[in-house]
Amino acid sequence: MNEFVHQRHKSLTPLREPRALVVICAPLRSNINLSRIVRAASCCGVRQIVACGQSKIDRKIARDGADQIVVQCRRSLTPVLKQYRSEGYQLVGLEQASNAISLFEFQFVKKTALVVGNERSGLSQDALDALDRVVEIPVYGLPHSHNVATACCMTLFEFCRQFPHG
Repeated sequence: MNEFVHQRHKSLTPLREPRALVVICAPLRSNINLSRIVRAASCCGVRQIVACGQSKIDRKIARDGADQIVVQCRRSLTPVLKQYRSEGYQLVGLEQASNAISLFEFQFVKKTALVVGNERSGLSQDALDALDRVVEIPVYGLPHSHNVATACCMTLFEFCRQFPHG
């Protein structure tokens, strides 16, 4: 029988190269969701988040992630998407939409800007029109979608699974 010993605060897993993944959040209704996204993104080695609209990080939720990740606050989403496209990022929206590709089948590119939408209204049509690709997470029960922070975390995990070394 295996013997397991609980280990808290193990050394971080080193990346061979920095992640070229940026998370871009449309205006969110809840700073709790944004703070959860900051914490998860930091754990995944993401170094930059762009939060549109009124944004505030709750340090009790984001924990050390608030110190490890740069969070830029911008007023609106469209100029941010144009900026990252001009910098060579593939713009990938996380949304339930026509022609969306299942997260289980999607192949990310290393230089990706993951765009997540509002908890209630998702990504606007203008935002969807600006994206290169859209991925969605299959849902097998009610409610019809995952919480925005949960869905973002699941997508970050998949990106890390595809690029475990950076």
